[in-house]
Amino acid sequence: MSTPRRVLVIGGGAAGNAATILLRRAGIDVDLVEAKDDWNATAGSGITLQGNALRVLRELGVWEQVKISGFPFGSVGITTPGGDVLHVQRDLRTGGDDLPATVGIQRPQLQRILIDAVRATGATVRLGTTATIVGQDASGVTVRLSGGGEHRYDLVVAADGLGSATRAQIGITDKPEPTGMAIWRVAAPRPVGVERTDLAYGGPAFIAGYCPTSDTTLYAYVVEKNRDRSSIPVETYGEEMVRLASAYGGAWPAITATITDPSKVNYTWFDRLLVEGSWHRGRVVLVGDAAHCCPPTLAQGAALSLEDAWVLAQMLTASDTWDEELLQAYYDRRIVRVRPVVEASVQIGQWQVDGVRDADVPGLMARTMTMLRELP
Repeated sequence: MSTPRRVLVIGGGAAGNAATILLRRAGIDVDLVEAKDDWNATAGSGITLQGNALRVLRELGVWEQVKISGFPFGSVGITTPGGDVLHVQRDLRTGGDDLPATVGIQRPQLQRILIDAVRATGATVRLGTTATIVGQDASGVTVRLSGGGEHRYDLVVAADGLGSATRAQIGITDKPEPTGMAIWRVAAPRPVGVERTDLAYGGPAFIAGYCPTSDTTLYAYVVEKNRDRSSIPVETYGEEMVRLASAYGGAWPAITATITDPSKVNYTWFDRLLVEGSWHRGRVVLVGDAAHCCPPTLAQGAALSLEDAWVLAQMLTASDTWDEELLQAYYDRRIVRVRPVVEASVQIGQWQVDGVRDADVPGLMARTMTMLRELP
């Protein structure tokens, strides 16, 4: 009986968790290492998952839990800053007609669902642990873990996020770049009547919006020009978000009334990243934000990461040979899908920054989302 292949997954976010679940299902031995002691189980406010993300979550076996825990909906409203609805657009079902167009869910809840699914696979999980690539050859990779000792793997999947240390270790010099926008986010109680995402363009911010994440919660966000983070004391985060959001009507007064704890407010710059040419060096391969990142103007960051894991796992489990040709084929398959989403997400934000009033935002969104109906 042959010895099962061994894979190291670095990073326990959406891409890393998904890759672990799928590879373990195929009988591959997987070690998952995550730098955070708590597996990032409490970080974040909310996340918008469109159909192509739901399609992968169904493949992972967690769709029913996500559906119950989150808030499915099928449209987006465009409002004036005062809250008057100008237009309601039906969302495309990018995961197929048997899935909702969109589900909002609290990010910690999604992470807990994925954590439980990883645990159920029997994968070896090491929290509070980082990994350093010591060396590699044609048959595998030697890795030193921060907990001690060197380990040998047939493949390393680097899912360690936007600031990926593994990306730099294997000689890929691409780094994320700011787009000029920043976002304030907060989790809040869901006001009665909020049953979809509504977006207001204009006012003191570029965009003000919210997304229901359960029967009782939502997450709200305000997008503005990025500022020097050091100029905004953390203890004033609540005041800053309220100041920006108080100019908006509709559900916003009910939302801002609940923003009282600055520790619950997150301020983040929008970044972009797209590694071109290949996403691997030898037997170390990048997935998710380690390879690409787009601003959330199309709500596709997590979806693309989940798709990466799904496609890579399909290719690895279908092949007896893990080599340069296979890993390059993974990149070739993904880049034609990822590049237009990153470029469209950046372009939509840039139009806002530049104040372009006749930009074809609806057209660009429709073209990009239509493409995502196809299997990745």
